[in-house]
Amino acid sequence: MKALSIGQVARQAGVGVETVRFYERQELLEKPPRKESGYRQYPPEAVSRLHFIKKAKEVGFSLKEIKELLSLRLDSAATCQDIRSRAEAKILDIEQKIQALKRMKHALTDLTKACSGRGSVSECPILQSFEKKEEK
Repeated sequence: MKALSIGQVARQAGVGVETVRFYERQELLEKPPRKESGYRQYPPEAVSRLHFIKKAKEVGFSLKEIKELLSLRLDSAATCQDIRSRAEAKILDIEQKIQALKRMKHALTDLTKACSGRGSVSECPILQSFEKKEEK
């Protein structure tokens, strides 16, 4: 089992050295003790942990959620259903965000249609709509 420098870990995981340090500060990656040389030597498992974090981020998990997933991974009482429940909750969260983005797009599309693109900025219906007080 060959120890790796922070640069080697970062390269193998496809991240920057500062990303490795950031994940250490966030307690997602264990910070190895310094050797006599002053350098830290990482175990090869650090690369796997960084891959895990990257993939979990790619599908929408926050760093807090990733930390929870990692702790469940070490919990002997945790089950696959625990992970599935978190994934289903993330799917619901993503669906809600998609709906919110669709509402924003629709509202902005309507505003854009109301603007001819001519006239002064002070007469722009887009900007004017942002200044209107909402009616309840």
